[in-house]
Formats: sequence, C-alpha cells, structure tokens
Amino acid sequence: MGEIENLANLPDPERLAGDIEGAADDNTPTCAGGCGLCRQNADYEPPRSKFTSHNWLADIPGGMADSDLVEVTFKNTRKGFYRNSTGLPLDIGDMVAVEASPGHDIGRVSMTGALVGLQMRRANLKPDAEIRRVFRKAKPADLEKYQEAKAKENDTMIRSRKIAESLQLNMKIGDVEYQGDGNKAIFYYIADERVDFRQLIKVLAETFRVRIEMKQIGARQEAGRIGGIGPCGRPLCCSQWMTNFVSVGTAAARFQDISLNPQKLAGQCAKLKCCLNFEVDTYVESVKKLPPKDVRLETIDATWFHFKVDIFKKEITYSSDKNVAANLTTISAARAFEVIGLNKQGVKPEKLKPGDEKEKAAPKEFGDIVGQDSLTRFDKAKKKKKKKKPAQGAGGDGAKQQPKQPKPQQPKEPKPQQPKEPKPQRPPREGDNKPGGKNKKRQGPAQGNNAESKPQQ
Repeated sequence: MGEIENLANLPDPERLAGDIEGAADDNTPTCAGGCGLCRQNADYEPPRSKFTSHNWLADIPGGMADSDLVEVTFKNTRKGFYRNSTGLPLDIGDMVAVEASPGHDIGRVSMTGALVGLQMRRANLKPDAEIRRVFRKAKPADLEKYQEAKAKENDTMIRSRKIAESLQLNMKIGDVEYQGDGNKAIFYYIADERVDFRQLIKVLAETFRVRIEMKQIGARQEAGRIGGIGPCGRPLCCSQWMTNFVSVGTAAARFQDISLNPQKLAGQCAKLKCCLNFEVDTYVESVKKLPPKDVRLETIDATWFHFKVDIFKKEITYSSDKNVAANLTTISAARAFEVIGLNKQGVKPEKLKPGDEKEKAAPKEFGDIVGQDSLTRFDKAKKKKKKKKPAQGAGGDGAKQQPKQPKPQQPKEPKPQQPKEPKPQRPPREGDNKPGGKNKKRQGPAQGNNAESKPQQ
C-alpha cells in the first residue's frame, strides 16, 4: 500500500517535464539521483549488491520498523550511520547531505528503519557512540560541488603517488576520496611496514589546499575496490558480497588435501584465497569420522601404513611400505576401524580386506573402438586397385581375343625365372589337339617364355 500511495503522490508529468527543460537551460543538475523521477530513469544505478539488504520489517504493523537511524553509503565500501533528527521522508537511494568534520558530506541512503540498529551492532558500534545528523536532502548546488570534487580524485591520486615516490616512502596510494563539499580528502594507502608520512601530509596539504586524512587498507580491501574475475569464472567475492575479511591459513588447504602450490592458492590480491575457508568446516567434521593417519594396521602378511584418503567416499588407501607406494589396498572406514579394534585385542586378521569382499575390477583403459579420435577419420580412404585378370574366351573365339593378350613386357617380371625349378608336367586333357580350344591360345605365350628362357640356361 505504501508504494501505491507514493505513486499517487507523484507530481504531474507535464510539470516535471517543464522543470527538467528549465534546469537543462540553466546547466544545473536536475535531481539527487534518488527521487521518484530518477528511479524511473535508466541512468539510476542501485547500490552495489554487497550493500543491498531487504527491509523485512517494513510491512510489520505497530511501528516496529519506525526508527530515526539511517545508513548512508559513500564511495566504494565506506559506510556511515546517522540520525534523522528532523524527520525527513527518506527512502533507499536518496542522496543526502550529512554532518562531517569539517563541513558536510554527500552520500546515498542504503537502509532505513529498525534494521539500521542491527547493522550498527554488526559493525561493532557501541550504543553510546556519537551519531551524527542528516542535514537535508542534497540540493542541486550540493551535487554540483560533489561532482567537481569527484572529478579531481584520479588526478590527485596520480600526483600523490609521485610525491610519495619523491619522498622515498615504501607505500602505495591506492585510492583517493574527496568529501562532498571538497574541503577534505581521504588517501587510502597500502604498506607492509610502518610508514612515517608526517612530511607527506604537509606536502599534500600545501599542494592540494585541503585537509588530509590517511587510511591504511589491506591487499584484500584493495582487490575489492578494483574488482575482477576469479579463477572460478565469477566476479571476486570481495567486490560482490564480502564485507568482513577473515584470516586464511595454509591449514585450511591441508584439511582439504589441496596441493600447497602458492600460484594456485593465491588470489589476485597475492594473498591466500578467501574461498579456502568456505568448506573447511565440512572437511574438518568429515575427517573426524575417519581413522587417524598415524595408526598402523597389523595383519598376518604385512604391516600397513596410511597412504591417502577419499573423504567423500570415506575410503582409505594403505601401503605395505611406509615410504614407497607398494601393494596399495583400499578399504572402507568401517573396515579400518574393525582392524584397529582387532589389533587392540591382540588379533591380526589374515588379510586387510575381508574374505567376502571382492576386488573391484580395474578400470579398463580407454579404447577408441569407433575411431572417433583419429586425426584422419575425415579423410577419404584410398581404394585398393584390383589386378585385372586376362579375359578367357569361348571355344572358337581364340582368334578374336588375341589382341587382348598381355603386352610383351611380361618377360621383365620375375615369372620367367621360375623355369629354373622343375615343375611337374601337366597330363594331357581332352581337347588339347582341337584347333579352336582354350589350351591352344594358352600355349602361345608359354612357348614364347620357354624360348626366351633357353638362352639363360
């Protein structure tokens, strides 16, 4: 119902169009970016995903969601909590002018209502801490100064880096943020050691004529400000939803049996990946259900040592040699506990595996049966040429088929050398003496071969 009332209270579109045209003629900003008109524009950008929170107390009757506390978001990850003492009608996305020291700052409202108190408790703010006020909604003049100050941030950062390098300070200035009124600048820097930047503050104040504040951030915070794509193919967690950074150690990688390769364990911030802590608790609970690694299993035939473990299948592989992978045998965790119990009683089983447990068949090596992985599978197969046999004619056609006889190049083939070996003579057949028979045609080349083979003998 609240949204319907807000829509009903919107001003006349024709009057708004006239106001926008008049403001465009004056070259002044039209709005604060959070009013009802700007929410309908495509240029309005909602807060980043890590700052958005659903106000689940908004529709609860009885004034449970009523509160004068407001959460305001500034550049990147900076937040602040303020008190709406004047009772301004503020919504998420409104640009407001808040109290600062000195002057005022410009930010965007990211949360209102009773949930702000829970966010303050999460940020470890004490209840008796001083809470500054919200002055007003940002006016066009405030936004103009804010845009002018914001345009100087990149140039200020580059010049400040050169100044720090000239002073030979072992630090890196990663970002610069101007206050909304332009009277103050916050310099975010990264340093591995303690840095004495008192001289740097004096030079920066003389150069830029503003009040200087230095804030040290870590490598993870810098990566969250810059953003990027992780090895998983998704945006970095520190730039999307992570607000608190917990220390990560190599013990998390050991629990998950991950290779301790610095290149794979390090993220874009050159620190251990934060995602190593996401599943380590599950691995720690699963390891408790498995036998310890330093326990030996005694059998009649050998002594077995722990080699590797599959946490998901709850299977342990043992080796008969402590230093070399020899006679590897894989058993279940239940069987390992059973053997450990027998060894405590002084009993050694015959084999590590029970007798009724069958050996799993070793996986067969990959065989390309179809030939789908061959590089020449799309090439056309060459057809083998079949040798032409001499045509055999019928009885009286011997004279017509003589031109089809083989060429006189046959003596070059190794066949004429065969007469060196004695061959049994073929017995005479019927029709050999007939003038038009088949054998009469065959005798022609045979006699020629005999005639040529005589000189060789």
